[in-house]
Amino acid sequence: MIFDGGTAVSLDDRGPAGVSRDVTSIPLSDPHNPAEQSIGGLVKDATAQMSTLLRAEVELAKTELVGEAKKAGIGTGLIVVALTLALYASFFFFFFLGELLDVWLPRWAAFGIVFLILLVVVIVAGLLGYRFFKKLTGPKKTIASVSSLTSVLPGDKDGALDVTLTKADRGR
Repeated sequence: MIFDGGTAVSLDDRGPAGVSRDVTSIPLSDPHNPAEQSIGGLVKDATAQMSTLLRAEVELAKTELVGEAKKAGIGTGLIVVALTLALYASFFFFFFLGELLDVWLPRWAAFGIVFLILLVVVIVAGLLGYRFFKKLTGPKKTIASVSSLTSVLPGDKDGALDVTLTKADRGR
């Protein structure tokens, strides 16, 4: 970070909130007078705007999915940590507990109780991990944005879009 007159300036290629700056925007007003443009010029502009729109949608999907992938990674890590601790660290504690209960109960009952305690600990850790994964969501903004494209783009009566990629789009 470089501070320029009280303003933080970043040296990386991302814009605000991790948005890439290499996706151009689609102008909201036509910079050319449509009455003076030829059909070829209009088709060229429409093709360029469609290509830019598709690239922007892909960039939005990437941005949303990275956040969800981080959450999934955290959930996986927590489950692995819980299982590892249940396997290694708690072994000695539960063996001690079985020996302690052996003072008042028959040996088989003491270690049976310890087994049930272990089972409860594993079930609780698994349910916590499952609950964390259940909170994950899909890329809602991307789905909403792509769904709204059907009202803008021409398609058949079922709403299916006829999108053909140009050579430039296939190479990306």
